[in-house]
Amino acid sequence: MAPTGIGVIGRDTELFQLAQLVAAPHTAPRVQVLLGDPGLGKTALMADVTERARTAGRRVLSVVGRESERDLAYAGLHQLLRPVLDVVPKLPNRQAQALLGAFALTDEPVPADSLLTGIAVLTLLSLVAETTPLLVAVDDAQWLDRASLDSLSFAARRLDSEPLVMLIAARGATAPPGFDFAELRLQPLGTADARLLLDQQPHPPRERAREQVLAQAAGNPLALIELSKAIAADPGAGRRWAAEPLPLTDRLRSVLAAQVAVLPESTRTALLLAAVADSPELALQVPGLEALAPAERAGLIRVDGSGPQFTHPLVRAAVYHSVPFAERAAAHARIADALVDQPDRHAWHRAAAALEPDEKLAALLEATAAQTQQRGGAAAAARALERAAELSPSEGDRARRLLTAAGLALSSGQADWVEDLAARALALTADPSVRIAAQQLIGWALVWSNQHGAALSTLLTVSSEAAARQPAIAWDAIALAATVAYQSGDPGDRSAVLDGLKLLPPGDVVPRLWAWACVEPSAELVGELDRLGKVSDPGMAGAAAWLLDATELAVKLLREALSRLREPGMRGGSGAALSALQWACIDSGRWDEALAAGREAYDAALAYQMETVAASADLSTATVLAFRGEAAEARRLLARATKAADQREYRSVAARAFHAAGKAAFGAGNYGSAYTELRRLFSDAGEPLHHHVSYLAIADLAAAAVRAERAPEVHALVENAVAMGPRQRQLVARARALIGEPEWFEQALADPAGEQWPFERALLRLDYGEWLRRQRRINDAKPVLAAALETFRRLGAVPWTRRTETELRACGVAEPLTPTTITDALAELTAQQREIVLLAARGLTNAEIGDRLFLSPRTIASHLYRAYPKLGISGRHQLHNLIG
Repeated sequence: MAPTGIGVIGRDTELFQLAQLVAAPHTAPRVQVLLGDPGLGKTALMADVTERARTAGRRVLSVVGRESERDLAYAGLHQLLRPVLDVVPKLPNRQAQALLGAFALTDEPVPADSLLTGIAVLTLLSLVAETTPLLVAVDDAQWLDRASLDSLSFAARRLDSEPLVMLIAARGATAPPGFDFAELRLQPLGTADARLLLDQQPHPPRERAREQVLAQAAGNPLALIELSKAIAADPGAGRRWAAEPLPLTDRLRSVLAAQVAVLPESTRTALLLAAVADSPELALQVPGLEALAPAERAGLIRVDGSGPQFTHPLVRAAVYHSVPFAERAAAHARIADALVDQPDRHAWHRAAAALEPDEKLAALLEATAAQTQQRGGAAAAARALERAAELSPSEGDRARRLLTAAGLALSSGQADWVEDLAARALALTADPSVRIAAQQLIGWALVWSNQHGAALSTLLTVSSEAAARQPAIAWDAIALAATVAYQSGDPGDRSAVLDGLKLLPPGDVVPRLWAWACVEPSAELVGELDRLGKVSDPGMAGAAAWLLDATELAVKLLREALSRLREPGMRGGSGAALSALQWACIDSGRWDEALAAGREAYDAALAYQMETVAASADLSTATVLAFRGEAAEARRLLARATKAADQREYRSVAARAFHAAGKAAFGAGNYGSAYTELRRLFSDAGEPLHHHVSYLAIADLAAAAVRAERAPEVHALVENAVAMGPRQRQLVARARALIGEPEWFEQALADPAGEQWPFERALLRLDYGEWLRRQRRINDAKPVLAAALETFRRLGAVPWTRRTETELRACGVAEPLTPTTITDALAELTAQQREIVLLAARGLTNAEIGDRLFLSPRTIASHLYRAYPKLGISGRHQLHNLIG
């Protein structure tokens, strides 16, 4: 028989919903977020669902966030996974090393890698769930350290078929970062349930006192219980409450503090030590806790074999804040003395006990930050350095530590914090180099927080001020400013960057090429690219090559860059290279590689909080899906991308989205909708929404206009289109041919350079073949259409494959409409299934494939199971012979 609850009143609906999560059969993963104000009963509900899970045969892994540990990287994750660390040796080696390194359990330091740590958590939970269905229960998640939260949210997003439930409870109305899953929000109890709960108290209040408790508690169960205790002990308390209005949480703390105040002094001292320790295991190491019995009888604390635990976080807060700072400092000092073998905890407790600046203590925190950073806890390391700065006696050390903290905070994705830290450093120093570094970080923070105007101004100022003495920093700043100008697409922004570029001395050719490519691409830049030898930054060079349509060179350089950036500890810097590679692969017809790069970029973006990288990944994936006729999924991703990146700030995002939406509509035969979407890429006066992206769609706009019978509306726009380089000449030629100048078809096809962009070349051939057939030049049309069909089939561009097959049938060519080759069969799979199938055919195990693709082994097995029928085989053993 299932548990009937643990005395939870007024939560029948919530109990039923949570019970369904863990009830048998355990077939699919679920992630549920439980939210509510303090005292509403989240912990009671968590206890009930945990009991039900165990009764239903689930294993339970649980963790409770602790306020004192929110600055200790991976502390929460370690507490959660400690019971299953014996399974870690079964993980792929690099995952095992990343996870153990994050927990500081390796003999040698392991380069921090948030992405590998996240996949290690996923694989570990998946392996545990294979043996026994699993419940992962996280209470007080608002106090879990950021590194642990990020790893858990990463794993939660990749659950596929594991019999695993993840339940996350947090204070307030907002889910923890990364947990945008189904939410269950607790509300205050209704009047009838509140009265019932009061009636069940040992000394329920009566008459006027009863109404005072009901009014003050406002349906909060904890408040009802504690206020009823308070009024039973002091009948006059209700009159004081009316005279001293306080927020409910403050009222509860004052009531709980009053309960603490009447305890014996030795008990209060022991309670304070337990509150400062904020860990049952740690509290056991501190002498004097035998005096806790009166607090246990008062219901403030529970003591068992694992140590003392407060009955509610508000009790701990009341104990901690009800004494003067000097007493708290003394308690922290005692706890610190018990933690000399745990450097990070020791340092933080000593810092909490500090009354004045102390360089030795600041240096200790700085050393702790360095160790934390090695384990991948950027946010925790930044907080340690921020506290070290506060304890630094000299302004120079304070500025230096704040600046270092800002750099670490940047990699954690907290732009407002970065700006605050850098601004505080800026206010402390007149040193030009430190000031420039601080301003550069502020510029980065403004970019991350989508404040493009302020970011551009700041970065251009840095570039100008650094030009004479620090030219490398000047070029870095203007390269980022050029990125901002490209993303914004605002002509004024481009002009400002151009002005800044003209003032800089000669520098590294790569940032210079990138900056110019962003704002004013030219044939001369392409020539410089061709002459490039070995470069220091192949990622930026590859991105410049992509913008300049040196597509094959771009793919080569970007692959080279990513081979370095995928090394442990380097992955956080891979976002820009992956974004450029996605588009270069789309342009060059490597669509499956583009999808793989997009998936990797999205994973990295989640692990390292890079919103614009995630938006670009969604856009590139949506573009391929639109080309392949998967319009519904393309629209979903486009909506997510445009929600993440404000289209008013990011014209590049808006332009990509309009182009992909237009192609999706065109592929579905909705030519009017396609024209509407694509026409948004240019103003009524013919000005491009984005100076680069808009012109990539000029031929598709012309095609949609012709099909929608609105060709005259784009005549002038096409005639005036910019055409720099062979790619754009091919696009403009196709557009002109479509709107009534067919001689442009042959001119475009005469340039062999156009073969570098196979999809665009195939569209040109399809349009030309259609025109030839309409001119009754059937024999001329057949080879042109056949060449287009071969490309469309290879790319999996289903709508255009069907259209070309229709044209060929009209020419008298009977083309088979069903897949007849393994290439065609693979085209029936999703991109992820294709990638998994090809790796499995090479002999990789599910664990090895999962390690490579950042998926769990169980997810790999599920994809293969769904792929086999599409390939006409029954199992893995047939893959090698099928694919070779």
